[in-house]
Amino acid sequence: MTDALNLRRARLLLTAGLAWTAFAVSASAQTITEFDVKGGGTGFQQGTIAYSLNDSDEMTGLVLDSGSVAHGFLRNSNGKITVFDAPGAGTGFRQGTAGKDVNASGEIAGFVIDAAGVSHGVVRDASKKGVITVFDVTGAGTGAGQGTAGAAIDDGGDITGTYIDSGTVSHGFVRVGKKGKITTFDIKGAGKGFGQGTTAVDIDASGIIVGQTLDSGSVAHAFIRNNDKKGTATVFNVKGAGTANGQGTFANSVNTSGEVAGQYIDSGGVHHAFMRDTSGTIIKFDAPGSGTSKGQGSVAYGINDAGVICGAFFDSATVGHGFVRAANGTITVFDASGAGTGNGQGTDSFAINTGGAIPGYIDDSASVLHGYIRIP
Repeated sequence: MTDALNLRRARLLLTAGLAWTAFAVSASAQTITEFDVKGGGTGFQQGTIAYSLNDSDEMTGLVLDSGSVAHGFLRNSNGKITVFDAPGAGTGFRQGTAGKDVNASGEIAGFVIDAAGVSHGVVRDASKKGVITVFDVTGAGTGAGQGTAGAAIDDGGDITGTYIDSGTVSHGFVRVGKKGKITTFDIKGAGKGFGQGTTAVDIDASGIIVGQTLDSGSVAHAFIRNNDKKGTATVFNVKGAGTANGQGTFANSVNTSGEVAGQYIDSGGVHHAFMRDTSGTIIKFDAPGSGTSKGQGSVAYGINDAGVICGAFFDSATVGHGFVRAANGTITVFDASGAGTGNGQGTDSFAINTGGAIPGYIDDSASVLHGYIRIP
């Protein structure tokens, strides 16, 4: 996947539907606060990225310094920022520590990339000391671009994520509670070739996991994995999803009701957002102003328990913008004030909490990154 939206997702990692009409409304009621973590670089693709937040508006993410080394951070609701580095973090280009998700108690899941370019899972506890535990899934590869990465943590402390084996094939895992028992899984139909396999992206309060597989043709298929003894999984594809390498259906987020938000990439390489409800009905939508060329379009990244969805889209000039889709289908488009207006620049959003707050980042006119929080 080499288009603009997926390049954006890649750099952040360091390493049958009902059509609804989209109505755009004013974003005048919003408050967007932009921020930079101390130590962030000011060069190309350096700076601050906010990935996730909890219902207390605590946020986590990473900051890339002047050497493009990553450091994790926790920002509380008052704006106080704590920077942290996991033991064994590398100090080379695109190595270091990333906080990917924060739960209600302030525990953070993420990953650390060491000096050899190998990834390891990370969990940081909610104590004042912020004790960090590094973990690896048995079977994870030890070469550059391989290893273990935490993607999401639920309020009980269970973590889901992906490990990449020595053949650079991906597999899902769930790490349960303080004892850290790890169960690995592969979704039926996942490919076994280089860069293929199962990727776990999000977990809800009941332990339901969503993500996607890349099959033997590197086509993506979304899945929902239940929290039962067998880990029963449902694989689904949005009607209209392409069937070529890098195309298909991607599940990005799940709420406590089991509603799923994500994207599908059509045969022309254009991205479209979707929501799948608990009955399996899929609603497809595009944010107003979404581009219709390859690498453009809309992606739904997060969904809260009220069914409100956040995401981002690239317009016809490949400039990024954030959006919020209310449960009734109304879409609000927004831009942070410092966002650039060049190709690949703009505003991106990744998650949404119960109160509707959204974290994300902007690419400014110099392609430097800055974090933000949007309060509706």
